[in-house]
Amino acid sequence: MENVWYFMCEREWQVGAWVAEITNKGFTMDRRVFLRTGGAGALALLCGGTTATESKTRPNIVWIIAEDMSCHFCYQGETTIQTPNVDRLAREGVVFNAAYVTCPVCSPSRSALITGMYQTTIGAHNHRSFRGKIKHDLPALVRMIPEYFKEAGYYVCNGANALATGPGKTDYNFTYSEDLYDGKDYSGRAPGQPFFMQFQLHGGKNRRAKVEQPVSPDAVTLPPYYPDDPVMRQDWAEYLNSVLNVDREVGEIMARLEADGLKEHTVVFFITDHGISHARGKQFLYEEGAHIPFIVWAPGHIPAGDVRSDLVAHIDMAATSLFFAGIPIPEHLESRPLFGPEAHPRTYVVSARDRCDETVERIRSVRKGRFTYVRNFYPERPHLQPNAYKDAKKIVIRLRELHGEGKLAGHPAERLFITPRPKEELYDREADPWELKNLVDDPTHAETLAEMRGILDAWIQETNDRGQTPETEAAYDADMAVYLEGQTKSPDYVRVVKGNIAQMKAWAAEGK
Repeated sequence: MENVWYFMCEREWQVGAWVAEITNKGFTMDRRVFLRTGGAGALALLCGGTTATESKTRPNIVWIIAEDMSCHFCYQGETTIQTPNVDRLAREGVVFNAAYVTCPVCSPSRSALITGMYQTTIGAHNHRSFRGKIKHDLPALVRMIPEYFKEAGYYVCNGANALATGPGKTDYNFTYSEDLYDGKDYSGRAPGQPFFMQFQLHGGKNRRAKVEQPVSPDAVTLPPYYPDDPVMRQDWAEYLNSVLNVDREVGEIMARLEADGLKEHTVVFFITDHGISHARGKQFLYEEGAHIPFIVWAPGHIPAGDVRSDLVAHIDMAATSLFFAGIPIPEHLESRPLFGPEAHPRTYVVSARDRCDETVERIRSVRKGRFTYVRNFYPERPHLQPNAYKDAKKIVIRLRELHGEGKLAGHPAERLFITPRPKEELYDREADPWELKNLVDDPTHAETLAEMRGILDAWIQETNDRGQTPETEAAYDADMAVYLEGQTKSPDYVRVVKGNIAQMKAWAAEGK
């Protein structure tokens, strides 16, 4: 399988050479000079010659984004399945093993990534928001990353699945131009034109993926915070099948790039938009929901096989892509480049969860060093609030059944239903990787707790976290009207959503 898309890079395009030169020399540059010149301009300042934007050797940029998938590839320690294609990317590229999404649900995550901004900064933090009569424009200065590539002469495209058989998922929580993308696939570009291509993979949503060797439920090892139950095992096996399918798709993409003679001048990023859709995964800020795979692949231009442990936000893919393309990185971006003179590691990463569909919520987390701090702003509501989307899943139905039967008593899964929730949670991920022991009341960690509180409080103020102000009832109702209209073929689902909306408003009236 490896030889399908294996190659050795013999040439160097300019930005790659610039990365190596700056890395070797320990070069530093004034930020204003960097912003004026861009990455390739910096090379010209160092070595003379043309900039990347003037050169025909500008790299292509490829984003491979899989939906709803946590860190379950072999290079990350998964042993139940084999993922040779993604593992190869990891082996030949740079792995960031401490990468986290700024939001563990599709539309806010994608809104953040495509702008290089926290979704809470730009008002795109509520899931599938501003889809009704009330619209939302991006704040002044904030633009979408494809726009920068277009202006630099790139062909910009976004395709569904590995074959780009249709337009790729967008799901942005703001208004944007219908001609943002030039097409669905890089094949539409002019001869010699560099491209910025996104491949949107169905990922963990595709629980029915057909694979050559399906995973047996008996082979599954569930996380200890889920009960060992046949329904849970079956779902986890199907999820691992979807991981196998993503690995196959990654192999197809890389094989095509090689067949088209493009790999030598292409930088490939591989991430997921957030973690697995499960009770503690998607929508929530624990490791299962927020921790994602993140690989940058550009053999010959970045250190092959390098594994970095510095904290990374998924939005950092935006600035890093601009860096490789030699496009100036705007001053306002909250995204950070991961290579070059502006690559300054984060000391902490903040993640945020707000309304998802009809379910009103606000949670924030901070990761710094070995600790994770979580703040629940609605502790009087259970972790598993009513949510039609999640409540329709077999795993959640089964969890509710087990809880109703008293079979979760004393099990960590019982916490999903208990109220009140702790207002704060603190976990030591090294000693407690499953995040089961809350250290908030442990006096030996009082100093760490105080530090994390301070970091979050400061971040909320400095970034003007839009979640501080509750969504207006008019905006909520406008989005719920669109949501309900889209469910007209399922009367039962509509009934559940309407009941949940009433519950949200009742709790709000009670001050919960």
